Amino acid sequence: MMQYYGFVIMIVTAFLFNGCGIGSFKMFGGSDDIVKTVEVSDLNYSEEVKFEWKIVKGDRVEINIVNQISGEGDQQLNQILSRGGQQSLTKDGTEGYLIPDSGTLRLPLVGLVNVIGLTESQAAEKLTMLYKEYLRQPYISVKILNQKLYVLGEVKNPGVVQVTNGTMTLFEALAKTGDLTIDADRTNVRVIRGGLRNPQMREVNLANMGQMRLTSLILEPNDIIYVQPRPMKAYNVAFNEQLPFFSMINTIMTPFLSAISLKNGKITNVVLFK
Repeated sequence: MMQYYGFVIMIVTAFLFNGCGIGSFKMFGGSDDIVKTVEVSDLNYSEEVKFEWKIVKGDRVEINIVNQISGEGDQQLNQILSRGGQQSLTKDGTEGYLIPDSGTLRLPLVGLVNVIGLTESQAAEKLTMLYKEYLRQPYISVKILNQKLYVLGEVKNPGVVQVTNGTMTLFEALAKTGDLTIDADRTNVRVIRGGLRNPQMREVNLANMGQMRLTSLILEPNDIIYVQPRPMKAYNVAFNEQLPFFSMINTIMTPFLSAISLKNGKITNVVLFK
């Protein structure tokens, strides 16, 4: 009889844990066909290092306009240009111009200017040429304010990471989120690029220096970094979730097993689960 109850408990346990595998704890499943594990050539790596983000619709840009030659009235003019270039704070506290679908901004003196498809330096150069018709020695800087990437999964503080220099390394992004957790799978960190409609996915093995050397750790704005959990985490979580059920089974079965023990002439304390 004892063997019978033990067999029943094993079946129930197997049923409970069936289907609670690691797949239920992973994001971006079913995408193994688009994961790129190929080596990154020196040429491609050098191109990624030199990458510069180009302004697209939905970006927010800050434009600083200064006339460098001082003269009567120049200080007041610079104040007007500065206010017009930076634009006031929006309701959500975001600074800068919001790039519309047309990509055209209305700026002081020069009027409508299209900046879509330009890098920060290219946009600054274009505006400098336009302002030379109105200012004696203009100095213009352009800064994209909303460059960011996303770090998800087994990191201590997952969330949005601001990119301040156009690009960022994987190690910088992980450091900004407080490093990996103890449940992180360090052999399979995924970098997703290109949007979820047409994603390109790259695997990075942080546990193997040789493999890291053959890939690229350079990140671009809007990249998604996903640190996967170790397979054992799913089973640990599932076991902890089922502890109340096991306790209930223990409470129900203990009187029956104790009665069976007494019937057989043995007085024992039977405990199924602690």
